Amino acid sequence: MAAGGTVTDRQGDVTQRPDVVAEPAPAPTRLAPYAYAFTLSLADAAIAGDQDGPADERDTPLGRLVLLHDPAGQDAWQGELRWVGFLRAPMDREMAADPLFPAVLWSWWQESLAGHWAEATALGGTVTVTSSSRFGALAGPPDAHEGELRCSWSPSADGGLARHLTAFADLVAVAAGLPALPLQRAGAAVPPAIPLLSRRS
Repeated sequence: MAAGGTVTDRQGDVTQRPDVVAEPAPAPTRLAPYAYAFTLSLADAAIAGDQDGPADERDTPLGRLVLLHDPAGQDAWQGELRWVGFLRAPMDREMAADPLFPAVLWSWWQESLAGHWAEATALGGTVTVTSSSRFGALAGPPDAHEGELRCSWSPSADGGLARHLTAFADLVAVAAGLPALPLQRAGAAVPPAIPLLSRRS
């Protein structure tokens, strides 16, 4: 598989962020003839370096990336390759209640792509905020809030797949409150390091 091999060869490029770990994951089998997938999470050192609470008691953002490859191309993709990304992170109550948050998270993602020269076409996605309350004997915090990003896009034909990997890894880190990487495109906006992560006292 040419596309999968490219991603496998370049997976180490994600370690431009040593605080984000990429691990292979099962890939979908019905969306395209070829697919390669992996998850993105914070490295142990990044979690341990946070002084807001014990590492083993805190949630961390979880990202998932899938690269689809159809040698025949698909009209909706506008090409032969398609990235599919997913990010979910616990949130504070105040941020979950902010009606502007979905647009802010989407803008972070666009800025990360642009800042790392990750040219994309047919970019689309959704941002969802959910809140839940636990009652009775159900274990866990009484209230929980999560932000979720689902997106897909087609990389340009310049072969820079590693740029897209790095851009998404950077989004995972920013969602955790870590600083964004220095952007490769001069003048690109830098997303603020505002954590979505809900901290336990």
